Amino acid sequence: METSSNSRPSFAMLCGVWFVLVAVSVVGRLWQPAYGVTPLAGAALAAGAAFPSPLVAVTVPLAALTISNLVLPSYDSLVMAAVVYAAFAWPVLLGGMVRNGRLLTIMGGALASSLVFFVTTNFAYWCLSNDYPHTLPGLLACFAAGLPFYRWMPVGDLVWSLAFMGGLAAVGRMATTTQPNSSHPANAA
Repeated sequence: METSSNSRPSFAMLCGVWFVLVAVSVVGRLWQPAYGVTPLAGAALAAGAAFPSPLVAVTVPLAALTISNLVLPSYDSLVMAAVVYAAFAWPVLLGGMVRNGRLLTIMGGALASSLVFFVTTNFAYWCLSNDYPHTLPGLLACFAAGLPFYRWMPVGDLVWSLAFMGGLAAVGRMATTTQPNSSHPANAA
């Protein structure tokens, strides 16, 4: 969220952005129009772009996962839970690259987030379960079985990422227009 080269968003504005990203992510995870279409990766990407500290930004997907997991079924193991949390925290690292607001960069970040989630969670499932032989054909069968779950995820991640980044741009413009102009004679010291 860029406001201008010499101004920063206020603490209250950043708190509001944090709350909205977490709340929309929780609601979106609990109510999915199609399996895998959630705002979580888009929110993590937007958080990485909006917050100057990655440590603050990563709390968005982690808080949303923790809150929504109070209602959703549990993971089969702590290792699988850690993989899911890490896969949804990873888009925060891409936030610095999408901060410029370029359409292709945002789309690439969203698609990379979907792909990393698919590959890491399916690989972890293959490693942790006995549903597939621990061979290359077993791994490929696990990935093939995961494709129906992946089908709508890239679409959802693209739409949510673009929506959140557009929202951040709008908030940044509002912050710029509401801050006093220090070069205006009335604001001179």
